[in-house]
Formats: sequence, C-alpha cells, structure tokens
Amino acid sequence: MTAVTPVILCGGSGTRLWPLSRASFPKQFLVLSGSDAGQSLFQEAVLRINAIAKPGLEVQQTLVVTNEDYRFLVLDQLRELANIQAALLLEPVGRNTAPALTLAAMQVAEAPNENYDPILVITPADQTVKNQAAFTAALQDCVAIIQADKNNQTIAILGITPIAPETGYGYIKRVSSAKEDEGQAVEKFVEKPDLQKAQAYLADGDYLWNSGMFVLRASTWLAALQEFRPDIFLATKSSWAARTQDRVERTAFIRPGKEEFKAIPSESIDYAVIEKCPGSSKFIVKMVELDAGWNDLGAWDAVWQVGNQDAKGNVTSGDTLLTNSKNSLVHASSRLVSAVGIENLIIVETADAVLVVDRSNSQDVKNIVAKLEEQKREEKSLHRKVSRPWGWYDSVDEGERFKVKRICVKPGASLSLQMHHHRAEHWIVVKGMAEVTNGNQVITLAENQSTYIPQGQPHRLANPGKNPLEIIEVQSGSYLGEDDIVRFEDTYGRS
Repeated sequence: MTAVTPVILCGGSGTRLWPLSRASFPKQFLVLSGSDAGQSLFQEAVLRINAIAKPGLEVQQTLVVTNEDYRFLVLDQLRELANIQAALLLEPVGRNTAPALTLAAMQVAEAPNENYDPILVITPADQTVKNQAAFTAALQDCVAIIQADKNNQTIAILGITPIAPETGYGYIKRVSSAKEDEGQAVEKFVEKPDLQKAQAYLADGDYLWNSGMFVLRASTWLAALQEFRPDIFLATKSSWAARTQDRVERTAFIRPGKEEFKAIPSESIDYAVIEKCPGSSKFIVKMVELDAGWNDLGAWDAVWQVGNQDAKGNVTSGDTLLTNSKNSLVHASSRLVSAVGIENLIIVETADAVLVVDRSNSQDVKNIVAKLEEQKREEKSLHRKVSRPWGWYDSVDEGERFKVKRICVKPGASLSLQMHHHRAEHWIVVKGMAEVTNGNQVITLAENQSTYIPQGQPHRLANPGKNPLEIIEVQSGSYLGEDDIVRFEDTYGRS
C-alpha cells in the first residue's frame, strides 16, 4: 500500500483579483471557477488531491499550511466537505512556500514509525482544473515515479501543456528525448518571459508551464533543503521545535514558534530547491505533462478564460445586464451592473469598490492595491462585509462620529469579552436571541429588544440559540476604528 499526504499551500493575498480578493479574504476562499457545486478554489484543491485514491494508493490526512489569520476561514470551508480529515499548520507571518512545505514535511516526519516516509502531494490552493480525470491520472503517474525511486532522490512535477505565449508563468524545459513512461527529464527552469521569449518557447515545443504542483517524499524535501538552503532548514527546524498545538472540534491547529518563524528567510520552493536540481548529482526532477484545462487564476483575464462564456464571449456573475458587448467579464456582488457596447473589459463590483480594467492589463490591478496601501485605505484588506470566526459583520453606513453595522453571530458562538476606549454601542436584535454581558449584568434580548453599552464598559455578545442571531449595532464616539478594542477573554485565542 502506497500512502500519500496531500499538502495544500493556502497562503497569498491575490492582489491581482482585487476588489473581490482582499488580504482578509483572499482569492483561494472565493468561488471563481464556475464550479457547479459553488465550491471555493481551496475546496476544489482539497477535493482534487483526495480524489487520486485508488486500490493500493491511500490518501491520508490533508495538511493545510495557511496563515494564522485564515484558520477559521479554512475550518469553515473544510466543514462543508464530506469525509475530509485535515490538520492546519498555522504560519504567524508569510515566508513564502519553501518554509511552508518544510513545516508539512516535519509534521509527517513526527510519525512514531521511523520507517514511515509518506509521499507528499503539494498543490497551491488557488488553481482550477477542468478535466479531473486527466489530472488524477497525471498525479497518479507522479506518485508512481516517486514510488519507483528506491534512493529517494526524485522530485516529480506537473508541467502544463501551453496553449498561448503566456508571460505570467514560469516555464520548464524538458529533455526532448525523455521517455514518457518514466516521466520526462527536466533540463532547466526559466523565469517568466517577455512576449517574444514566450512566443519562442511555444514554437519550440519543449517548454511547458510550471504548475507549482510537486510530488516527493518528505525525506527527499528535507534532504534537498539541507543541501541547497541549510539556513531555511535550520531556522524552520528551530521554529518547529517551539511549536504548540490545540484543537477545534476534530481539527488540529499546529503553531510553529512565532519569533523563530519570523527569522526564517522568505523563499519559494522553486528558488530554494527545485530549480537547483537539474544538473545536480544528488537530486533529479522528472516531469509529467498535464493537459487538463489548468489555470492558476492569477488575474481577472484568467477568470474570464475559465468562465462560462455566452455566444458573444461574455462571462457574467450576479445581477448583470449587457447589450452589444463581447469578450468581457462583468461581476456584480451587491447591485445591478449594466454595460453597453463594451469589448474586452473587466468590470467587478463589490459593496464598496468598482474595478474597470482592459483585459490585456489585468495583471496590473496589483498597482491599484499598492496605491491603496500607500494611502492606508481599508479597501486594500477589508470588504464591507467582514468574516469573523463567530460569524460576520457588514458596515452598512458611517459618518462623523457614528457607524452602523449589521452583525450575524453563529448558533452557539460568542464575541470576545471586550471594551472600547472611544465609543459607545447601541444593539438592536432583529433576528434570533441574544445573550448580552454588560458590565456585571447578563441579560437576554429577543427580537425588537435593545440595549446600550457605555464607553469603557466590558461587554460580550453571544448567541445561545440554534438559529443565527442578527443585530444592528450603532457605534457613536470620537474614534470608531477596528483597533479600538481591548479583549479580556476570547474563545478564539485573540485576547
């Protein structure tokens, strides 16, 4: 029996898919690929990898490497998937993919059986694949290549059959004489090219897109990292030795040492190891070609490419009306969006922002995000509706010295016991039942009842019922920023 461990790399902020993707709710948690089941890119990635199981090939617990801030987003989306067991490796800060994979390799190396050395199947969480059968077959071929290597020196990678001179991907150059049934030998990796080079690569026929999906044994990765980047290995090992662990329901939250993790050099899997293997005497890279409608949805033009296009090449989502328009993407989140006589445009509407960009310039949306950061605008990181581990809030209105929020609390959940220095709050229950801690008092409020929380008063909102609780919160005071909060107790480890 061959055992494989899926490793889902679930970091990144997806800046080129702003305003839908933001730092607090990045693209991997969005439904972007036209999934009939309404699944996010992260959920699709988990299911794709787990689907490679077959007689003689066992898929074990999924490891998700993600940022500490995303842990409850991941947990909520995992709850929606049947029969998926997972553990979360929580990074306190982003350090790119090489340290992330090292955490996963060190986790499986902790098995009590010293001879246990599972095959890791690594994928980013933000890709889409149209042909699941072709993907499964290619990944099973990668596993077979690793299984056949008794010296644990091989890394298998999926190379994507190119369909255009794409300048947004790195490329893999294969050795043209390689044998298909043993995987194709890799001659070299090349960086993202300009258009002229990309056209030459496409004409050559031996250059494939680098998918960022790898298969290798845990011991192989750790040995290769020690060979090529011992600084990353040692720093990650130090952070791993300082880890802590807790559980939410049946899911383990594993936290490497925070200060030790900050000291790890930031580097990608490719730069740290993979690109150094061709020509190495100790490690080799074999490639399996994949032609399965793959896309990494790196920009809005890619979302248009994989979307369900109508007869005029338009992809629409939400409440939209288009006339005399073609080859465009129009996404409406909160209101009617109409377009007349447009061509090759991207229009994305959310409750607090609208993006209009020519499809050919969609890679440059990141420049808008950079300007938002320069101006310290909340729209860079937060939507108007913000997900929280206890539910969500929607900032529906604000002005001088006031802000109005709609707040939803999940059944059985509660906010932290907290206090604000600069604002008071008025709460009105519009749905469900609320348990309110207000100083030394604990009261229960039903629909249409309200209460007042004075400035500086410790307070907590909880939902003791079996249905969602919704309230309207009116804040008033001299400062209404989200950072005016002191937490005394918190179920979610934020105090």
